[in-house]
Amino acid sequence: MSVQSLLGYALTVPDLEAGRRFYSTFGLLPVERAAGLAFRCEGRDQDHVLLVEGRTKRLNHLRFGSDEAGLAAIRARMAAQDIAEIDAPHNALGGGLWLRDPDGHPLNVRLEAAQPWRRAAPFVINNPGNYERRGRGAPPRHQVRPRRLGHVLLHSPDLERMIAFYTNVLGMRLTDRVPGIIAFLHLPGGGDHHVVALLADQRPGFHHASFEVDSPDDIGLGAQAVLEAGYRNGWGFGRHVLGSNFFHYLRDPWMSMAEYFCDIDQVPGDGSWQAEDHGPEDSLYRWGPPVPEDFGANFERTD
Repeated sequence: MSVQSLLGYALTVPDLEAGRRFYSTFGLLPVERAAGLAFRCEGRDQDHVLLVEGRTKRLNHLRFGSDEAGLAAIRARMAAQDIAEIDAPHNALGGGLWLRDPDGHPLNVRLEAAQPWRRAAPFVINNPGNYERRGRGAPPRHQVRPRRLGHVLLHSPDLERMIAFYTNVLGMRLTDRVPGIIAFLHLPGGGDHHVVALLADQRPGFHHASFEVDSPDDIGLGAQAVLEAGYRNGWGFGRHVLGSNFFHYLRDPWMSMAEYFCDIDQVPGDGSWQAEDHGPEDSLYRWGPPVPEDFGANFERTD
């Protein structure tokens, strides 16, 4: 038993209104909270992002969902490894179990199930010998609304220690790894190729969060709208190797990123997936524009 879902993440940021403008442009819906400013995907009854006001931008915490048995199992593993519970970083965030990962990030495991998200219509394309789509295929311009939060990627100075913690304490499972560069972890019940990814760096930090949209068209339309609003490009449009998802990354006001994705690999829930080590050539993409020099940079401030 272990964590069963990634519910959301919280960032401490120096300007809540700058965050409101960015995430609203990205397609999320703002909700006022006692601790700060939250954001949801349209049609999903769950907060996915929380912005808490503070002096500098940093990861405030990650939030996971589980049940009574999962919570008890995590507490037992913590006791066996002498890992202490901690207080919530803000009074309004109380509830559930709080602990720190080896890089010092607060984590919250709550008695909360992932809420259903809006389903998308099948994405049908015409390709040689399969001309099933009828009529005009180019979609009208529209406000892209992500369906759900998929994953987060964190910088880490010790990938193996973090992998051991997230698997041995929280019960997640290793999906794939490029030794010394990046690792991908999935939930024990299967689902997305990764819900937490870890990127090697000299110090901890928040790299990006990724949100699922309906199709490659929505990735393109969403990215176009964010860029036209004056935000910086991160990287894209392209397709990853590990996870296989189409992607486009956009820079938030603090130089971390939000990613649109679709078509990610699914891990079966029967435990049959075998984690593999891959070469560095598979760590980023199969195709797409050249990787920007600052794509993997850690802009998290330490002061």
